[in-house]
Amino acid sequence: MATGEQEQIETERKYDVDAGFVLPDLAGSGGAVSMSPPDVQQLAATYYDTDDLRLIGAHITLRRRTGGDDAGWHIKLPVGGDTRREVHFPLGRPGRTVPGEIAAEVSRWSGGAPLRPVARLETRRTVRRLLGKAGEVLAEVADDEVTGSRPDPADPERWRPQDAWREVEVELKGGTPDLLDAAAAGLAAAGARPSRSASKLARVLGTG
Repeated sequence: MATGEQEQIETERKYDVDAGFVLPDLAGSGGAVSMSPPDVQQLAATYYDTDDLRLIGAHITLRRRTGGDDAGWHIKLPVGGDTRREVHFPLGRPGRTVPGEIAAEVSRWSGGAPLRPVARLETRRTVRRLLGKAGEVLAEVADDEVTGSRPDPADPERWRPQDAWREVEVELKGGTPDLLDAAAAGLAAAGARPSRSASKLARVLGTG
């Protein structure tokens, strides 16, 4: 592993919701007995790819994100179904250049082509945690208000807003996949719909 690199497996489902959506109480879903109070976070993420989007074409994302509990550089790699492998690196100093050791991690897909900023996401995230009997975290429910931007063709140093939306994510922590199914039923009853985009980045870039 590169210096400071960490890995984790991420299993989550995403849902599209309307602006007036009210998050239901999901206590009772998959063994959860309560939901924690809301934890509001401000996130800002810049995504990098080649000019011809080779990484997203391989279902890989590379970003630098500030805010929240896991600020830093993240590489997300597909595993299957709702699961991805996420590799973390320290945040380091801001800049428009991907550090060499991180660029090397995706070089098999980028072919060594230059990596540049292709999108920026600013998110107001409200996190509620689904807790078990002993207070353990079984899952996190993130209610996201998102603004997505792309570089301005006339001035790549500037960002031009592209889209704004709201979505909900449910990510497993210590719970089982049954919890995702139970939470999905509760969210559907409140008006949530399975996300029509593979990711926030795909939505901003219009790639699916």
